[in-house]
Amino acid sequence: MKKIITIFSAIFLITSLTACSPDFNGSRTGNDKQLIMEYTAFNTTDSQDLVVEAGDTIHTEIVIEDGQLSYKIQKNDDEPIAESEGIFFSVDYDVEVEESGTYTVTVTGEKTKGSVKFVVESAE
Repeated sequence: MKKIITIFSAIFLITSLTACSPDFNGSRTGNDKQLIMEYTAFNTTDSQDLVVEAGDTIHTEIVIEDGQLSYKIQKNDDEPIAESEGIFFSVDYDVEVEESGTYTVTVTGEKTKGSVKFVVESAE
């Protein structure tokens, strides 16, 4: 009887561990001028504060190979200057910033594979 319980316990443990997907598997670089992430698994939310001057541009590159991604660029509790939910395609664009300050980039992945890049480019 103990042998049967041990075998079923081992099978249950193996099944449980293989069913879990990682929250994040990849690389991340972030500072006050950029957020760059490349990943084979992204199933969580991450954010980075960017310090931006009026007239600067936040260059955005999103590559989605699988899954969905949502993102938001927002200063404090103001209206977001860029936002999209549940995108499943790659996109590349620039966001012009009208007001200086610290903007938070928030990215949420749902079984996502790919990369994101948010880089502050000076107006000068």
